Amino acid sequence: MKLTKDNLYQTVDTQYQAHKDSFEAISDYIFRHPEVGGEEIQSATYLTQVLKKYGFSVSNPAVQLPTAFMAQYGPGTGLTIAFVAEYDALPGFGPNGGPGHACGHNWIAATMCACAICMRDAADKLGCRIQVIGAPAEETFGAKYDLIQAGVFQGVDFVFQAHLDEFNSLETLSLAMNSLEFDFHGFPAHAAQNPEKGINALDAVIIMFNSVNAMRQQLPQSARVHGIITHGGTATNTIPEFAQCRFSIRAKTKGYLAEMRRRLLKIAEGASLATGAGLKYRDYENPFDDMINVKCLTSLCRHHFEDLGIEGFVPEEQYPGSGSSDIGNVSYICPTVYCEIALEGEGDPVVVHEKSALSLVNSPRASKLMEKVVRAYTYSAIDLCLDDTLCQKAREEHRKNVELHQWEEA
Repeated sequence: MKLTKDNLYQTVDTQYQAHKDSFEAISDYIFRHPEVGGEEIQSATYLTQVLKKYGFSVSNPAVQLPTAFMAQYGPGTGLTIAFVAEYDALPGFGPNGGPGHACGHNWIAATMCACAICMRDAADKLGCRIQVIGAPAEETFGAKYDLIQAGVFQGVDFVFQAHLDEFNSLETLSLAMNSLEFDFHGFPAHAAQNPEKGINALDAVIIMFNSVNAMRQQLPQSARVHGIITHGGTATNTIPEFAQCRFSIRAKTKGYLAEMRRRLLKIAEGASLATGAGLKYRDYENPFDDMINVKCLTSLCRHHFEDLGIEGFVPEEQYPGSGSSDIGNVSYICPTVYCEIALEGEGDPVVVHEKSALSLVNSPRASKLMEKVVRAYTYSAIDLCLDDTLCQKAREEHRKNVELHQWEEA
């Protein structure tokens, strides 16, 4: 049989129909066994067992992340295509306040595994390597950063991931983010009898909040800064000797985030000088990078999605979201396609991170979208394997965009 796109697409369709029940079972299992970030033991074990059954070799690529995994299939003489699975749940959305999959990571895990499984025949014919990278803790500390540091994405040519949401997007705006914790150390004294002997650590925190509020006036609309006081003292009649606060800062580009971080640290130093309190700070979560979109890849995927009946993708400049995800970190390393697909209920579109999403992320509607995403993504991956010129164009566009976002001010 002649090796054509249509023939290779057909192998994907055949595989999906043959194993559709298994893919839906993956989503159902992860949904019914919700685990928070870093504790996804049952989910990771189940996913790796399924992938082994389909002929994938599985390893743990990062010792410090016991619930991460790398599954590989194919000889690897051609391109390496990675599908990134997430499977951590949100705390507080399950029964009795436990975790629940209100962000649909059960669907992400199933869909990404299905993409890889359905590409096995094409991989054999094209000589490419297919990977499923199991990335835990997206909702908390952002483990993709740790996977990058461990070299997991070295040698990967193209990355795909998908997410359920309330609109269709192939050009996601994901803000770069740093999360910092500030400790101020003062000196205790009786607040009524001899307050002049104390150094008020809480005053330093309050000054910091007031200064951050002043800074907000000079930030672009795309920037965000938000904080909480995590420790403010123990008794009203004692000058607080210790106070602590946390801030998250977000920006449209990695370059402007660096400027925001510099200003936030200067504010903390000023609060320390003004009160005499000692200062220590640390990043309490991994840094999240903004999303690097590669338009020649998003155009390729859009073509296949539209052929499958999914239309109305929101342009990047009109993207309504303003959150952050560690898929942005991956997009700085490899050309990455990250789509959000609208999951509609009986009335309004489903909003993730709300309890209403729980009734639909493991539903027949979600399963129908899974099939379309699998087909659009695997067709796009096949196109890349067959077109060296397109691959080079994508790599060059990615290189230029990374350089721009690292230095762009806003």
